[in-house]
Amino acid sequence: MASASYHISNLLEKMTSSDKDFRFMATNDLMTELQKDSIKLDDDSERKVVRMILKLLEDKNGEVQNLAVKCLGPLVSKVKEYQVETIVDTLCTNMLSDKEQLRDISSIGLKTVIGELPPASSGSALAASVCKKITGRLTSAIAKQEDVSVQLEALDIMADMLQHWTLGGLLVNFHPSILGCLLPQLTSPRLAVRKRTIMALGHLVMSCGNLVFIDLIEHLLAELGRNDNMSTTRTYIQCTAAISRQAGHRIGEYLEKIIPLVVKFCNVDDDELREYCIQAFESFVRRCPKEVYPHVPTVISICLRYLTYDPNYNFDDEDEDDNYSDDDDMSWKVRRAAAKCLDAVVSTRHEMLPEFYRSVSPALVCRFKEREENVKADVFHAYLSLLKQTRPAQSWLSDPDAMEQGDTPLTMLQSQVPMIVKALHKQLKEKSVKTRQCCFNMLTELVNVLPGALTTHIPVLIPGIIFSLNDKSSSSNLKIDALSCLHVIMVTHPAHAFHAHVPALVPPVVACVGDPFYKITSEALLVTQQLVKASDGFDPSPYISDLFTCTIKRLKAADIDQEVKERAISCMGQIICNLGDRLPAELPGTLLIFLERLKNEITRLTTVKALTLIAGSPLKIDLRPVLPDAVPILASFLRKNQRALKLCTLAALDILSAVTPVMVDAVLAELPPLISESDMHVSQMALSFLSTLAVTHPSSLGQLSGGSILQQLIALVRSPLLQGGALAAMLDFYQALVATETSGLGYMDLLRMLTGPVYSQSAALPHKQAYCSIAKCVAALTRACPDEGPVSASLPPQDVKNSRSTDSIRLLALLSLGEVGHHVDLSSQPELKTVILDAFSSSSEEVKSAASYALGSIAVGNLPEYLPFVLQEISSSKRQYLLLHSLKEIISSASVSGLKPYVESVWTLLLKHCECQEEGTRNVVAECLGKLTLIDPETLLPRLKGYLLSGSSYARSSVVTAVKFTISDQPQPIDPLLKNCIGDFLKTLEDPDLNVRRVALVTFNSAAHNKPSLIRELLDSVLPQLYNETKVRKELIREVEMGPFKHTVDDGLDLRKAAFECMYTLLDSCLDRLDIFTFLNHVEDGLKDHYDIKVGGARPGTLLLSIKI
Repeated sequence: MASASYHISNLLEKMTSSDKDFRFMATNDLMTELQKDSIKLDDDSERKVVRMILKLLEDKNGEVQNLAVKCLGPLVSKVKEYQVETIVDTLCTNMLSDKEQLRDISSIGLKTVIGELPPASSGSALAASVCKKITGRLTSAIAKQEDVSVQLEALDIMADMLQHWTLGGLLVNFHPSILGCLLPQLTSPRLAVRKRTIMALGHLVMSCGNLVFIDLIEHLLAELGRNDNMSTTRTYIQCTAAISRQAGHRIGEYLEKIIPLVVKFCNVDDDELREYCIQAFESFVRRCPKEVYPHVPTVISICLRYLTYDPNYNFDDEDEDDNYSDDDDMSWKVRRAAAKCLDAVVSTRHEMLPEFYRSVSPALVCRFKEREENVKADVFHAYLSLLKQTRPAQSWLSDPDAMEQGDTPLTMLQSQVPMIVKALHKQLKEKSVKTRQCCFNMLTELVNVLPGALTTHIPVLIPGIIFSLNDKSSSSNLKIDALSCLHVIMVTHPAHAFHAHVPALVPPVVACVGDPFYKITSEALLVTQQLVKASDGFDPSPYISDLFTCTIKRLKAADIDQEVKERAISCMGQIICNLGDRLPAELPGTLLIFLERLKNEITRLTTVKALTLIAGSPLKIDLRPVLPDAVPILASFLRKNQRALKLCTLAALDILSAVTPVMVDAVLAELPPLISESDMHVSQMALSFLSTLAVTHPSSLGQLSGGSILQQLIALVRSPLLQGGALAAMLDFYQALVATETSGLGYMDLLRMLTGPVYSQSAALPHKQAYCSIAKCVAALTRACPDEGPVSASLPPQDVKNSRSTDSIRLLALLSLGEVGHHVDLSSQPELKTVILDAFSSSSEEVKSAASYALGSIAVGNLPEYLPFVLQEISSSKRQYLLLHSLKEIISSASVSGLKPYVESVWTLLLKHCECQEEGTRNVVAECLGKLTLIDPETLLPRLKGYLLSGSSYARSSVVTAVKFTISDQPQPIDPLLKNCIGDFLKTLEDPDLNVRRVALVTFNSAAHNKPSLIRELLDSVLPQLYNETKVRKELIREVEMGPFKHTVDDGLDLRKAAFECMYTLLDSCLDRLDIFTFLNHVEDGLKDHYDIKVGGARPGTLLLSIKI
């Protein structure tokens, strides 16, 4: 510590030197010392350092002054509180100095000190005492109005203090006096003082109390109402807008008084005032969305009027000079404010999209001809916002049935495309680079929203795009935007639309491929690839040489950007795929380059994709020259720890038909680690490759017998994760493998491998899914071997009957019977029915379930034989639940034509059981009713609707649940019928029975999720009932005594959970039909409910945060 004090004393001595360099270096060294965490100053050193730093603030040398100010930051945290107060006192005094330089440097010093003050939460009282000291001095300096420069500095510091979130709260006691000194400054003759006062007031309202806020608003309203002076009126409007921007949630309740005044001032003939009024509207729209809603039509009307406000220019006069300009003309600012305000309205009022396309869209399109470039850019931006709001990101917009609802935003935009293209046509050849960039951004967004919308307008747009590509004055960014726009248009439109324009497009695109700027080259290569794709349907011969030459030059270059390398590889792959037969001389050399790129770690993935494209070409490109080198490299990629590379490599190997057995062996050696449950997609691709090998190189599969690949396959079959695409690939492989008739891999060999562990009881399979997968493989093998299959199909019934069979054996036997019987008629086995019915009595629930599935699946193979038997058993047997599951399997899997003769008898039987007291049975019956209705919806849906009047709540719940099973995410014949009557089913939301209301909510949720178009028009009547079910009902809460304890049971809990699930789904699928504020009120109530409801209630809130409303 002594050495530190000594060092600082030396520095202080040097600071008194007459040499400015000495003073500068000493101050710099002092700052370095102060920034060290380890430094500690004694009282004497503190006093000396503070005195010297304050003295240096008045130094004649500016650089020394600047360093002294920088020292204040670290110094504040190193000295005691009374020293900080000394610093503040001195700086405040210096601020009132006559010397302008000292005032400026002191002002910066105060800001530095304020920024370094410790937060009040740290327990330090320093910030509070310093703020009080500064505030008193500042308010008096602001109020005196003697020196404008002092006032400006004081206002600046005051705004800084109020903006600092930790300090604003400390000044609460001073807020009335701060407001008192700020309000008079709004009428200051100096505009700079007014502007800084508005900034300070904007920061004040963020932390001030309600009384201060009310005083401020009432003062502004009174002054606006008085309207003594147009200049001060402009200031008050600006101040209102600033308050709205900083504290929109607080000013909202006063909008009913403010907006009529602002509307009135819009009609005053003062361009500056109009601009401020419209800016205020923009602020209200963005910051007070709920309160401003009733006034939005008025705001839109005013904005549309002033969007075309250009009193000094006549657009109808063709002789008028396009470059007309008048320095005194301020009307452009009004138009710009109107465009920005419309942008705000469009961005925040998603529910008004149809209205925007009726009124706002045509007006904005007409203003694309705006003469002021900045205003034009804002008009384009407003239209871009409209397109982004229209983009079908939500599922309800992409719902194919949503297009049937008449004038949707998408159909209205479609009808306005010709008008938009006509307006953009002239702008695409404007001199202004900014304007043309806006046009390309517009076109890009338009085709993203409406792919294919420009098909008939391509001839009009292509010349404008070519103009920007050829124009020597075009900037790099403009060329990039033009190429990007052209690429998106080509991707989203049919190729034939561009055939006539290829001669005009090729030269500028080829020139861009050779551009020295890599981003232009990269975009041009993407366009070149699309031009090659579009070559089908016309003779590309004149352009092949140019396209190939420019691409091969980039493909050969090693010292270019990574993005260009990858796109050159992709582009050349497309050229060879589409035009390879016309390049016989160039092909071998190009393939060798691909081989080199395949060896490069950076380009190998893109090259594999390009080779896959070439191998799959209908031109049958000969890849044999490079395959001996390429296949071993591809095989080595299967060892890499890069998943995308493995998948692309497997896809490439699958499509390469010219591989030799030696090459195949190299690949097979790498396959075992890939066939694993750890990555089902990679396993699926590996299985697909093996299936292809079984067809193209069956002899190569001989080595599988006893090999590790087969062991991995058997292990994968037993995995509980095997399902979907991977399971389908597994079945295809087994069928392909048994068809090769390879020694040791015949039907019985494979059957033993699959079922052996179960029959030997050496290892119990851990999951039922494993038995299902083995059964499906057994069925696949049986179908592939029609001669041996029927013989082996007689074995499972024996296994089920055998008393010594374990439950595992019975389970596998029954599942295998079901899978085989689904495709093969097993009616020739007379004892089969008895065996399965006996299995219904098993002590194992899994065996019972398997027997139920087996009976239903076997019935699908021969409906006339088995369906009447199942119906009879349901009527006479006591095991209805299992038999109904069999019936469900029949209805789900059998063909419509096969089931139609039995619909009436099945329907009658199901209705007898829809009032069953067991909920599980009712649910199965409901699923059967729903799926049966899909077979003959015209007849059965009205019948289903008729049972809504049933006196039994069980019957009503079954019917409503049945409707859920008629709804899927794919278009179906029942959809129009269901749309007409789903409202009747949803009326059960008012049913007196709790369970009926719950299943009605579940059905509603299913419709909202899978097919929103069914319920969108009903939301006005359904939402109040839905929100009603989110409320806690005390009459449904009861206490149950459990011994000495009392347990509270809420019978309405499941109902509320279902209601919040519906709300969550609606937020994703029908956002445009929701009143977000009403919606949020119910979410808020849910967050105060039971824990399970809190979790459900939080989900809509979480989703809301991720959506830009």
